[in-house]
Amino acid sequence: MQLHFLIFLTMRILLVKTSSLGDVIHTLPAVTDAARALPDIRFDWVVEEAFAEIPAWHPAVERVIPVALRRWRKHPFARATRTEWKAFRAALDTTSYDFVLDAQGLIKSAWLAVKAHAPVHGLDFRSARESLASLAYSRRYAVPWGQHGVRRVRELFAAALGYSLPEDATGENDGVSHADAAAYGLDRARIPAVIETADAADDAPRLVFLHGTTWPTKHWPESYWRELARLATGAGWNVRLPWGSEEEHERARRIAKGLDRVHVLPRLPLAGLAAELIAATACVSVDTGPGHLAAALDVPTLSLFGPTNPRLTGAWGHRQRRFATDFPCAPCLKKKCPLHSSAASGASASPFTHDAPCFVRVAPARVWEILGTMRQT
Repeated sequence: MQLHFLIFLTMRILLVKTSSLGDVIHTLPAVTDAARALPDIRFDWVVEEAFAEIPAWHPAVERVIPVALRRWRKHPFARATRTEWKAFRAALDTTSYDFVLDAQGLIKSAWLAVKAHAPVHGLDFRSARESLASLAYSRRYAVPWGQHGVRRVRELFAAALGYSLPEDATGENDGVSHADAAAYGLDRARIPAVIETADAADDAPRLVFLHGTTWPTKHWPESYWRELARLATGAGWNVRLPWGSEEEHERARRIAKGLDRVHVLPRLPLAGLAAELIAATACVSVDTGPGHLAAALDVPTLSLFGPTNPRLTGAWGHRQRRFATDFPCAPCLKKKCPLHSSAASGASASPFTHDAPCFVRVAPARVWEILGTMRQT
């Protein structure tokens, strides 16, 4: 409780959480906790430029300071990189911070944190994702592993800022109470209106497919997406397919080919995607950053899990459902499936035709059935 004497003073904290999209979103409930416990607290947030829109949607974040480490490291000695780095350093120097909170626990985030010339707080050696990052911190906090990512960040904030976690954050299995639906704290009024598309004037329910993800093993089979689209449109729903890369665009076009009421959206910025999600009746998502954005916007979402562990990284929120495979070796946390690889090399006969055999047990008919129960509750 070491900081309670500052409760009536404006506290200025520099928060470092640069990436990924899911990790940035997982930090929002902790910012909300802090704002509730310390109403005069204000955060500046260092974040990768690709995700800089999201922190600005939270009322407790006063300034977003983008970085471009992913881009800068490709051309570290370029004039543009040097110029942008100097601008970043100057942005840090314009404000005096009570302390810096590195909520990422990586060497790169610790390196950024120390540039602010303020005490740096973060996870201890055993708790940080990269243990050596803790050597940069003046105050270190133990946060147990084996918990959901949202819970871990909330515990770090509570320890660093000296308040008790709300009751909803301390229950078993990381349950989310109905009363805590607004825990992410995003202000929808800050998000631009949805882009008009073919079915914009149609009052039929909308189902968004968040089909893009990084690991090959996290992809639900395209044939399953098409079958789910048939089930949804047959029931009078409109299906909408966002995308973020050319590979995802081509997949979306294949899923939609020949199917009425299935629309491939234009490429959207994060604000545009957020607006689409707000307008959705429901979403189906693989384990991907936009699925966490749907959760942060309190959109009913069914997330599909094969090789990854929903207990640790699943979409968090009271209108979120997680459908995880019961395949014997799941969750394996592997980007390449040994079963699929051995079959592809001709080592043995296999019925598997995609990179994640465990998804065979996550069938479209069952997904549609669960969506029906979600809409009724």
